[in-house]
Amino acid sequence: MRPNQKVALVLGGIKGIGNAIGLDLLRRGTRVAATWFDWPESLAAMQTDFADTGTEHMIERTDLLDTDAIFGLVKRILDRFGRLDILINNIERGGWPVVHGRYSREQWDLEMATTLRAKQWAFEAALPHLKASGDGAVVNLSSIAGIVGRSGPASYLFNEGYAAANRGISLLTETWARLGAPHVRENELMLGIFETRHGPHTRGWGLLTEAQRQAIVDHTPLAGIGRATDVVRAIRFLLEDAPFMTGSVMRLDGGYPLGGDPVAPMPKGVV
Repeated sequence: MRPNQKVALVLGGIKGIGNAIGLDLLRRGTRVAATWFDWPESLAAMQTDFADTGTEHMIERTDLLDTDAIFGLVKRILDRFGRLDILINNIERGGWPVVHGRYSREQWDLEMATTLRAKQWAFEAALPHLKASGDGAVVNLSSIAGIVGRSGPASYLFNEGYAAANRGISLLTETWARLGAPHVRENELMLGIFETRHGPHTRGWGLLTEAQRQAIVDHTPLAGIGRATDVVRAIRFLLEDAPFMTGSVMRLDGGYPLGGDPVAPMPKGVV
């Protein structure tokens, strides 16, 4: 580990993909402020794992649906570290039809407020400080639901509101890239089916039949489920190895939107 001066805010850092990103940043010497709100049973493990990295950090319980609380969070980060260089905008509420069934207004509003609105306010609160760093970076985490919607094998995973919110994230990514330029890069990592996001180790996955789970794998050209380590590598690339990249959407999905149909062999031509 080589310590550096940078500070990252990682939303949703208590488990799964957010936790893996936070730990990787810490292990690479970046100081991290990570949020949590739900899953208190995972807090002790998060605290232990973060402390074991030996890098300075702070863990904050924050209700990201409270827009005022987001500005308070950023202020505490500035008070503690004096700067903010990276925003990992990893906050969502996944719209599982197999879990939630038909929409209620409350469910729709909650998905929009979590997946879309919280990202907007986090960006607004962070932007002045990201600009001040001179080399700021934002990564929006989104889902291929914004492409495929409620269709095919993913019909059990993605409902209409979640898909619409994720399509909206791509618009935010482009707008924020303009607002942040030239001192802040803004990119989006669009995820497919992962072990802790719409895949194994989620309660929705356990509600699917074996045939329904297999159909999702069969629809994926790479015939598998993504892992948190795949996301970590992609985040490293966006933060460290893409200095001329902004306003872009990078898909990490095993090719799911392409479908699993093979290409037919080239027929013999007529001579």
